[in-house]
Amino acid sequence: MAKSYPLPDPGTATDATRASNAAVAQSLPLSDRTDFEKARRGWIASIEGPILTAEGRAAWDSSNFDFLDAPAPETANPSLWRQAQLNANHGLFEVTDGIYQVRGYDIALMTIIRGDTGWIIVDCLICIETARAALALANQHLGKRPISAVLITHTHADHFGGTRGVLTDELISDGNIPVIVPEGFTKFAVSEAVLAGNQMARRAMYQFGLIVPPGPAGYLDAGIGKGNARGNRSFVLPTKEISETGERMTIDGVEFVFQMASGTEAPAEFTFFLPQHKALCMAEVTCRTMHNILTLRGAEVRDPLLWSLCIDEAIELFGDKAEICFGSHCWPEWDNANIRAFMEEQRDIYRYIHDQTLRLANAGCTPREIAEEVQEPEFMKRSFSVREYYGTLNHNTKATYQKYYGYFDGNPASLNPHTPVEEGKRYVSAMGGADAVLDAAWAAFEAGDYRWVATILNHLVFSDPTNQTGRNMLASAYEQLGFQAESVLWRNIYLCGAQELREGKEPRQGVGGVNEDIARAMPLRDFFNLLAVKLDPEKAKGVSLTINYALTDTGDRVAVTVNNQVENHRLNTRSVAADLSVSLARMSLNDIAYGRLSLDDAIKDGSVELTGEVDVFRSYLEMHDTFDLWFNVIEP
Repeated sequence: MAKSYPLPDPGTATDATRASNAAVAQSLPLSDRTDFEKARRGWIASIEGPILTAEGRAAWDSSNFDFLDAPAPETANPSLWRQAQLNANHGLFEVTDGIYQVRGYDIALMTIIRGDTGWIIVDCLICIETARAALALANQHLGKRPISAVLITHTHADHFGGTRGVLTDELISDGNIPVIVPEGFTKFAVSEAVLAGNQMARRAMYQFGLIVPPGPAGYLDAGIGKGNARGNRSFVLPTKEISETGERMTIDGVEFVFQMASGTEAPAEFTFFLPQHKALCMAEVTCRTMHNILTLRGAEVRDPLLWSLCIDEAIELFGDKAEICFGSHCWPEWDNANIRAFMEEQRDIYRYIHDQTLRLANAGCTPREIAEEVQEPEFMKRSFSVREYYGTLNHNTKATYQKYYGYFDGNPASLNPHTPVEEGKRYVSAMGGADAVLDAAWAAFEAGDYRWVATILNHLVFSDPTNQTGRNMLASAYEQLGFQAESVLWRNIYLCGAQELREGKEPRQGVGGVNEDIARAMPLRDFFNLLAVKLDPEKAKGVSLTINYALTDTGDRVAVTVNNQVENHRLNTRSVAADLSVSLARMSLNDIAYGRLSLDDAIKDGSVELTGEVDVFRSYLEMHDTFDLWFNVIEP
């Protein structure tokens, strides 16, 4: 009979976790209510009840977070609980006369500026339903006005996914409403997650806790906002790009002065100053938390030095003028002295991460050593605005190391380790078998050393994913690490891992999926690059194939070759001798490639016309992988 261990019930904090969270409560000025006053300042009204999709599914329901109206439980880091309470404030807020925000119905927020004739919308939330509801709330309580312009500050979906919630199809097709974005927006917004998108989407489930139900022992927050709304997403092509710092534009009677911030929090981003309001919008370059140098869902590494210099430039340009500072997440700051202090702390945390990582790296330290060595600067101990609710010193220093030096830490043992499965088998064998590993893990669990429990039991689970005792103990260790984490990303990742170890994977509605607007806007080069990424080299062995595509709706021509187990393409070049010619519309190509439209049906209804053998095209399509969004993360 398998040995049993007296694990705590799921959702229960251990003595070690209670002690850890109590220590946090003693170390920070949690009794300071200043931020709570700021987060409620200017409240006008809130949305009552859930925000529903056309299918009747809740895209958002603020009542899911009613449990936060209580003291911090043992199952949550008290500092993170405080941030979750602050982000739970929801409704329409007046920032100053003529500037309003709708906060708390998504991970991001919508800013609404009163122009001479209508509303200027800044950022449109992540989905159509919450954006539409946010605008309706403003129209109800401020007076209905038309949309005079839309500004999208940067390339992440939580700022443009709801654009069709504020712009109708008619307004979009007329093209009379300016949609203003930073230079390079379309390229990065459409293509940033294309080639790496499936891996990124799965990891985003963990980062944002999309599979964990809200509750004191579950999902609390997203750190920079309440959470990802689960409605339908959209994308609208911009009409105007901002490309230079200092560029000025009068939009519906309101003067904007722009600052370029591309390469900081996003690959294309701007901030702006409103002289008439003495108001500075910092987009997502500053926030009420430390941000990510490398977001844990996966992305290109950001530049912490550039980030700090960009904030310093904003201080130099606008620091003496700003009486209000707001952004794309969390609550605003008022009063020039407060704004300067906030901006300087935001600047300094990214400079600190950059400089301390390189100082220790140049002294010979490895990424994990640096992450252990770098301690909180003194200002971080008193300022909640740079706490680790989103990014952490630990993973941000590792990311900075990666930016400069890559994944290799210099140790020859790190060059070519075994895969997790093979490494796991060898660890378990070296430690004397599964029972010995479990005994060692339980001793560490009782001692509160959950990091070591996670390390050795991860090897056990990868060597034998059917070992339920090991899975349960690892899940309990992950849960305790989540309960202790101040970073909501760490909490979410740990709790998602614990849940999938116990319950397995369960696909959820409103998680992942294809944004049809993005699919339409995806550049052809990105589309065919993604097809090439999906080519299975085993299936392409010995294949030499050329296909000419003619896209009937765009007029584009693409020559695709498969040879040497590699797929290449050339856009709008002269036709080449081909084994097959395919004529179809762009969206038909998308639908066939993604498996939403069968080839036989497309030929039958005339969506596709072929010159050549249909079996040649069928075999070409079958050479490509179909990515499974719900691949394994915490087991082989």
